[in-house]
Amino acid sequence: MNTVIMIGRLTRDPDLRYIASTGNAVTRFSIAVDRAFAAKDAEVTADFFNIVVWGKRAETCVNYLAKGRMVAIRGRLQNNNYTDKDGTKRYNVEIIAEEIKFIDYGDKKQGNKENSEFDGVDEEGYRAMQDDDVPF
Repeated sequence: MNTVIMIGRLTRDPDLRYIASTGNAVTRFSIAVDRAFAAKDAEVTADFFNIVVWGKRAETCVNYLAKGRMVAIRGRLQNNNYTDKDGTKRYNVEIIAEEIKFIDYGDKKQGNKENSEFDGVDEEGYRAMQDDDVPF
């Protein structure tokens, strides 16, 4: 079983590219995830993870996410290895996102979520109910 779930903030804007041979969209970004513990009298530290998103989700991420925004990600770890120009064997680990939830988001161009037409709408298009609207 290979499943990862994490919540973190983007450390840079998403980068969208298209695979020339297939036309598939792929977006890459990284997130910082706070550690749940810290040494006595020390600041909480974070771990940094590289995220890869494919297809329509990749295009959605690049349109609505920006550096500093918080996301929840469910996916799988993938270990890649390659040999660089100098002949040195390199390794990197990425998280291939299978599901992404925007925890705070809006149109990236608008800069704040209060002005977004998608405020309060999740990835599937559902809007959260107000407490006064709940019938019980």
